[in-house]
Amino acid sequence: PPPKSFQPNGANKEALQCEIEELKQKDLALDQEIAQLLSEGYSLEELDKHISLLHEYNEIKDAGQMLLGKLAVIRGVTTKQLYPEYDLELSD
Repeated sequence: PPPKSFQPNGANKEALQCEIEELKQKDLALDQEIAQLLSEGYSLEELDKHISLLHEYNEIKDAGQMLLGKLAVIRGVTTKQLYPEYDLELSD
């Protein structure tokens, strides 16, 4: 067995159980959403393509956010202050 210091205490164990339950609920919700999309005529291949494109979009967005953050540090301003300069909306 792992040393006592690595065993979760009651609070940590409870938090992990709660997180597991939340993930199960999210999984169920996603399964229901997929079933709904399939019933609306979407194919699994089409859904996989959309998911792939969303991942690519998120990676590009993360890179852009990182660059904006570095530029903000260099200029000594907040990232939020750079948005108007680059015609970005705060929701972007």
